[in-house]
Amino acid sequence: MKCLATFDTTHMALSFEKSCRKAGFAVKIIPVPRSVSASCGFACSYACDDENEIKKIVEEQDIEVSAYHKIED
Repeated sequence: MKCLATFDTTHMALSFEKSCRKAGFAVKIIPVPRSVSASCGFACSYACDDENEIKKIVEEQDIEVSAYHKIED
């Protein structure tokens, strides 16, 4: 299982990736999977074990996440 964060803007996806990587988390920008949304756009994938710490970073950095998802690999 992997976790994803989706965003309304590319800028927020890039901010999320940059902030999480700076904090030492393995984060990867990917296209939003069809199972999550039919619209095009970007998501960031990360280890589900890191989710609580990542959410703290998002709150501290005022990054606007559209939604969080858990999907099968």
